[in-house]
Amino acid sequence: MKIHKEGYSTIPITLLLVLIVGLPCFYLLGPTSIWSCILYLIGGVFLGLVVYFFRVPLRTVNALPGQILAPADGKVVVIERVMENEYFKDERIQVSIFMSPLNVHVNWDPIEGEISHTKYHKGKFLVAWHPKSSELNERSTVVIKHPKYGEILVRQIAGAVARRIRTYNKTGDQVQQGSELGFIKFGSRVDLLLPLNSEIKVEPGQLVTGLGTVIGNFRHSIKDQ
Repeated sequence: MKIHKEGYSTIPITLLLVLIVGLPCFYLLGPTSIWSCILYLIGGVFLGLVVYFFRVPLRTVNALPGQILAPADGKVVVIERVMENEYFKDERIQVSIFMSPLNVHVNWDPIEGEISHTKYHKGKFLVAWHPKSSELNERSTVVIKHPKYGEILVRQIAGAVARRIRTYNKTGDQVQQGSELGFIKFGSRVDLLLPLNSEIKVEPGQLVTGLGTVIGNFRHSIKDQ
């Protein structure tokens, strides 16, 4: 396990803030005071949580052909048929994964292929499980075109706490299943928009692991459609 590059600036800033707040208190209260000990503990726990948030676990891809892997850790909060109006402009199956602040916040490419579309949208900061967050919140859209099975859409969505979306994929990039798609800071949601004929393998409320859980299977190749 390592620390994600997005934490290289946040972690030192957090440490500095802890020191700025804590040192005057320690000076006034005395280093052996019970209140100083409590402040030591609170500051240490807070810094530890920030470091923990930016962890990057070692994950390996063991998917079979046609399998769509979870792009993020979290809980499945939505599985429904929706009208996708940004790119496909037709009906798709939406699978939404809510990421709490304690989840790993790296996002991975769920399939291999070419990045055929990317777009960042400014927006609101509704809670990530809000039904309209996919349309109204700050978000970033990535469409991946598999050479055999066609396109899927991955949408990173900011929540009430998350205020910074990072998307590393660029239009025209060739990506492997399991390569790093991006990162969202401090609580968020990731939507998958899949073909209607996809075989969904998860259920609402299920906890999923990025690259470890199969979200669904493509049923047909492009040639069969």
